[in-house]
Amino acid sequence: MTRSELIARLAEEYPHLRARDVEVVVATIFDRISATLAEGGRVELRGFGAFTTRRRAARTGRNPRTGEAVAVSGKGMPHFRPGKELRVRVNGGKDPGEGR
Repeated sequence: MTRSELIARLAEEYPHLRARDVEVVVATIFDRISATLAEGGRVELRGFGAFTTRRRAARTGRNPRTGEAVAVSGKGMPHFRPGKELRVRVNGGKDPGEGR
């Protein structure tokens, strides 16, 4: 689902809200999540999951065309860990962690 599809579906489900207002709400939520992650924070949405950043160390990579070694600097990468309720829904109502 794309961002515009999400906005269209929410506007359909909540006809008392204008599509423009739904668009502003969705944009605000995504912007706030992005800003929090950029600041090194964590965003947890109960029942859905948690967004964090993980640090990737600097490494030596290769140029695929020439095979030449290239220095790749360290960087932060966004990471998402799904919550239990989301995992159960995705797995058809069964918790994949059960039975361990």
